[in-house]
Amino acid sequence: MLVLGIETSTPQTSVALGSETGVVAASLLATGPASHELVVSEVARALDRAGMPRSALTAVSVGLGPGLFTGMRVGVAAAKAMAQGLGVPIVGFASLDLIAFSVRYCRRLICVAVDGKRKELFFAFYRPVPGGVTRTTEFEAAGPGRLVAELIARLEDILLVGNGTLVYRRELEEAGKHVEIASAAFGFPSATTLVELAIPRLQREDFDRLYDLRPNYVRKSDAEIAWDSRRRAD
Repeated sequence: MLVLGIETSTPQTSVALGSETGVVAASLLATGPASHELVVSEVARALDRAGMPRSALTAVSVGLGPGLFTGMRVGVAAAKAMAQGLGVPIVGFASLDLIAFSVRYCRRLICVAVDGKRKELFFAFYRPVPGGVTRTTEFEAAGPGRLVAELIARLEDILLVGNGTLVYRRELEEAGKHVEIASAAFGFPSATTLVELAIPRLQREDFDRLYDLRPNYVRKSDAEIAWDSRRRAD
């Protein structure tokens, strides 16, 4: 089994190839919002480094967000095109779930928050469980003040993780001493984690339907907001 992972929901785009025995090749680009545009060429480079043709891929996995709109669309479209072209299965994962999984050995409540721009965060809460984490809330898109209120209301130790916690560190620290902000090393979802989580699903044939797989936007895009405003003005 050779699985391709594509994660483009944040400014840090990553691509990985892996199997049951571990990661074969990986690339990480942190050049800003345009890094997602290089995802197809990075897949080709990863395959070259691994010394394998594209036909060796047996499955594709992709991060679905929530996150940056354009990045998610590009990543999901690229993953679906490759899966369809090769005739291989595809599986998708929420990008915030990937970040939470990276701190699964934490013994506290976990809150993942990524920068959603527009002075908002995408966030959700998780609890560690044997072998991973379980999400305990729906995804939300809100300003840092809303998240601070959520943190204050939860009277237990909490680990904050994700690049949004670094962008809004000053505001989030007002939640109290029961909240700790994790290292920047855990700030972004990783394609290597994506591959690791995909393999068990692929082994039990828990595939996603190609045409049903879509980015998780959580909120409306700027274009949709502008369109709604014009309709109300009319």
